[in-house]
Amino acid sequence: MVSIESAHLIGRERDRGAGEVFQYRSPVSGALLEPASPQAGASEVDRALALAAAAAEELAELPLRRRAELLERIAAALEALAPELLPLTHEETGLPQARLQGECARTANQLRLFAAAVCEGAWLDARIDPAQPQRAPVPKPDIRMLMHPVGPVAVFGASNFPLAFSVAGGDTAAALAAGCPVIVKAHPRHPRTSQRVGEMIQKVVADLGLPPGTFSLIHGDRAELSVALVSHPLLKSVAFTGSLAVGRRLYDVAAARSEPIPVFAEMASVNPIFALPQRLAEDYASMASGFVQSFTLGVGQFCTKPGLLFAVAGPALQRFVAAAAAEVEKLPAATMLHSDIKCSYDDGLQNFRRLAGVNVVARGREATGCEATPTLHATNSATFIATPRLHEELFGPYALIVECSSGEEMTTLARHLQGQLTASLHATAGELAGQHTLLSVLRAKTGRLIFNQFPTGVEVTHAMVHGGGYPSTTDSRFSAVGTLAIRRFLRPVCYQNFPDALLPAALQDSNPLGIRRRVDGA
Repeated sequence: MVSIESAHLIGRERDRGAGEVFQYRSPVSGALLEPASPQAGASEVDRALALAAAAAEELAELPLRRRAELLERIAAALEALAPELLPLTHEETGLPQARLQGECARTANQLRLFAAAVCEGAWLDARIDPAQPQRAPVPKPDIRMLMHPVGPVAVFGASNFPLAFSVAGGDTAAALAAGCPVIVKAHPRHPRTSQRVGEMIQKVVADLGLPPGTFSLIHGDRAELSVALVSHPLLKSVAFTGSLAVGRRLYDVAAARSEPIPVFAEMASVNPIFALPQRLAEDYASMASGFVQSFTLGVGQFCTKPGLLFAVAGPALQRFVAAAAAEVEKLPAATMLHSDIKCSYDDGLQNFRRLAGVNVVARGREATGCEATPTLHATNSATFIATPRLHEELFGPYALIVECSSGEEMTTLARHLQGQLTASLHATAGELAGQHTLLSVLRAKTGRLIFNQFPTGVEVTHAMVHGGGYPSTTDSRFSAVGTLAIRRFLRPVCYQNFPDALLPAALQDSNPLGIRRRVDGA
């Protein structure tokens, strides 16, 4: 095992801290993970943001090819680091090596996708409305618009994706692509993974001769640190993936600043599935298998895990429930990311078991230590409507089947749901054609609508949307995955009547970047 020295990475410097440290146990072995990590405070936040603010102007002017090179170099360095990194990450999170290999590849691929998008330039949204000096009664001035980076961005590492939504993950990639400096607040449950990836990015930044404040990483497990970071006057935006309670607190802190800033928080989603009768009757066995695989995948710790399934009562649903129960009962318990998540899962199951009208359909094998037992419950529509707690996410390998009396009642229940990352419809083509109202209800709440597939598995593409209505996110207009994610860290700036030579290259008449632009509306 490679020796690791835990330290804050502030610009070019390593800061071991002079005060308190924190430490946790491995969810796999139960052993105390070494070394202890330093606890950051206001001083580290001040220094990181002062450097980031100083770097912001230079990064905003950095040629697109150089910006893309930064992302490409990080991708290559991450792949080179993988043999050392993945065993560390497994010990810290309990995630299997095969899953981590896939996540590492996804992280490198999304960095390269952003690099390609940076060079292509459509995200700049360059618009040129030429002057019309002869227009009467008032001449029209020359007006041009371009998207500019907002400035320093704070990225909070996620527990369930220690690579793809962490130090070098999608939020960091999108912010760097937009030309923004990044300060990562490492997740306290995988600090060694964060340390090694942070050191790698720090070296890439230095090797490319970019300003020191391009990237910083700080450690800490106290709420006060997160509040100090989000409330700092030099910070301009926040990206967060995690619990509703923490995400909402950060959002409120940012809104209460003298200069409010956006918080793009991805928080809680139950990702409902609507199984229509004909489809259920025709394919109940494979649907049951796919459903169980989806809600237990990764020990149910994916943000797109389906936690609810709605179906109309009848023989087809009975067969589906029996098939799903048989699948669940064969499943072993599995290790969760850390003890806090495990305790929250167990507490949630106990609360559900106390509810009248909620029945246990099946349980997997009993858990020990930091493991979770896969569990499937069922209820009726009246209990579901009367019990708002059943509408909320339980993070872990759990799902609830809700029996409806009709398709119309299924639509009524959909209206009771909060905002969601995904909603899936399992139906024949004919059934789907008759579900205009249900589709309309779900479209108003959901970022991704899925037909005859399950929601776990988020492709990193140009068209992907990983967002949705509150509480799945704090701003349903944006995506946390795919190249759309760049838009979170940009703002429009208009140039009126500027000399051509003084315009940004993307707006000059000769179009030196060779990008697509909207000129005079075309």
